[in-house]
Amino acid sequence: MRRQCLLLDRDGVINVDSANYILEVDEWNPIPGSLEAIANLTHAGIRVAVCTNQSAVGRGMLSRETLERIHRRMREAIIAAGGQLSGIFFCPHAPEARCACRKPSPGLIQQALEELGCATDAALVIGDSRRDLEAARRAGVEAWLVRTGNGRATEASLTDGTAVYDDLASAAEKLLREINSPEPAP
Repeated sequence: MRRQCLLLDRDGVINVDSANYILEVDEWNPIPGSLEAIANLTHAGIRVAVCTNQSAVGRGMLSRETLERIHRRMREAIIAAGGQLSGIFFCPHAPEARCACRKPSPGLIQQALEELGCATDAALVIGDSRRDLEAARRAGVEAWLVRTGNGRATEASLTDGTAVYDDLASAAEKLLREINSPEPAP
């Protein structure tokens, strides 16, 4: 089946991650090539959305208003690069809340798929951590890993043959090649 939806983790995949969280708008900085990758995928007809844990909200370190401003900056940067997001889905809970939406639970991915009207076999998750891969697996969606953010450390612990790419740009190139290659005859 042709890929229709791409669900991206935010920190470490689209933007530079921080061990101290992204707490201010000016701390959100795109990884080189990520915005153009999203634009290229958008132009290929793939709906791109973000699925991100944002526990800094639940920990009282980040207000929802500031998170919305950070997401506005991200959307504007993606639009300026020629892309578009079909949605931003986030878990605001701290880990101790034990919610169903915090990755590695599958709730956030399931919510995104439902709202986007995308079947699990037509979706792909790209993340930089084991929790992204596990959430995708639990939701029944294929996942790819990027080496940016926490990706190199995650890659060192992989044992399951997960596809690994240097960054979102190289993963997008692979995905676009898949889309543009002719379908095998039935």
